[in-house]
Amino acid sequence: MPSSTRGSLLPVSAAVIDAALILLFAAIGRDTHQRGESVLGVLATAWPFLAGAAAGWLIARAWRAPLGTWPVGVVIWISTVAGGVLLRLASGHTAAAAFIVVALITLAVFLLGYRLLWVLVLRLRTSRRRS
Repeated sequence: MPSSTRGSLLPVSAAVIDAALILLFAAIGRDTHQRGESVLGVLATAWPFLAGAAAGWLIARAWRAPLGTWPVGVVIWISTVAGGVLLRLASGHTAAAAFIVVALITLAVFLLGYRLLWVLVLRLRTSRRRS
């Protein structure tokens, strides 16, 4: 595969991973609160956070360095939570303080975690090549 094709797949792959992790967050939350696991229910829970993540991608211009932790990953994470909570409230749902804390922690682990793992893998590969 030409390097230009691989380079254009990276932002798409990172966006898909972000979306999948946000959907996982919503599914876990719904399951924890025994609301059922219907696809529409998960999407109803996830859409504000997906919209927040999309805003974060635009704010951070994440397509330039989609797997960067700072500032890209942090901007996406904060935008996901802030946008998600604000849109959730605007659409008539609740957002208790405990929910916000859980969202901050869980989405940090998800959205920053895989980016940090990526950096670690790249560093390990680079150090092995030098040895």
